[in-house]
Amino acid sequence: MADNDSLAALLVVLYAVLFWWAFRALPREGWQFLASVPRVKLSDGRWTGTNLTYYGAFTASAVVLAVALAIVLLASVAVPLENSVVLAVLVLGLCVPAAKILARLIEGKANTFTIGGASMLGLFLAPWIVATMNAMLGMAGKAELPLTVALAALSIAYAFGEGTGRLACLSFGCCYGVPLQGCHPWLSTLFGHHSVAFVGRTKKAAYESGLEAVPLVPIQAMTAAVSVGSGVIGLWLFAHGHMVAAFVTTVVITQLWRVGSECLRADYRGGGTLSWYQILALAGTLYAVTLAFWLNELPIGHPDLMRGIHSLWQPGVLLSLHALWIGMFLFTGRSRVTMSTLSLFVVKDRI
Repeated sequence: MADNDSLAALLVVLYAVLFWWAFRALPREGWQFLASVPRVKLSDGRWTGTNLTYYGAFTASAVVLAVALAIVLLASVAVPLENSVVLAVLVLGLCVPAAKILARLIEGKANTFTIGGASMLGLFLAPWIVATMNAMLGMAGKAELPLTVALAALSIAYAFGEGTGRLACLSFGCCYGVPLQGCHPWLSTLFGHHSVAFVGRTKKAAYESGLEAVPLVPIQAMTAAVSVGSGVIGLWLFAHGHMVAAFVTTVVITQLWRVGSECLRADYRGGGTLSWYQILALAGTLYAVTLAFWLNELPIGHPDLMRGIHSLWQPGVLLSLHALWIGMFLFTGRSRVTMSTLSLFVVKDRI
């Protein structure tokens, strides 16, 4: 138990350091594009380039972190590794395409993603995915996957993934908050020394709403902190065997925050008083609370997070996580709304 608490405390320290750096550095102009790849040669000898973004790098890292954490949590209560991997593959297989499809349906935009909306789909489908898996495992004469434990692990992993993924928004300048100048005076005072201002014409806040270098409510940083904070609470509850509480707490905190935080956002979220994302978040909260009345606290013994971490240290798992990172980076990291022009030349004094 002491080892579990120590690991949770270490995680808090690591995130505190990461956020201290990220909240200051990522809104700057140099933290939007990771690289540009030449694609088509122009008549003047230059090339058009595809921009690879830090948005993709942080999103891929967030997804890999969430999958790895789910595996660790499930392995900590002796769930077989193959069951954890199958669960992760099924959830990702549904959620990753949904990130693009839902954004197109709700916002009418073909070149954007909604990680939060896709995660909500995963929450709705998770119990049915686990039920289907258990039916197959039962037919094969193998031990079933505990539903309560699976939902708790997935919700905690989502909270950490959501918090880490918000750094991608800080980098690209999307999901931005309202200008402080137009806020209520108490909000302007509250965030006067903690606002965020995006630098660079290619930041989304700049090209979509003309808010370059304008102090904004730091909604991405706040969402990152709230999500990771809820994940830490859920992790502590999980480590002490309170699976239902871990599931409900992480879902309720992250989704109610989603509902309220959108009132402080300036980017387009669809028409209507309540956006579809807020409606989905409210539905997800109600869904989780309702499920809690049907979930059972099974006697599973004390989770051992160190045992879970050891389950990651296998070549197959590590290579799969690397492949997942590359796939997610290529899916989310190729900018479709920006391009570059490249000039390639020889530095003659270095020949």
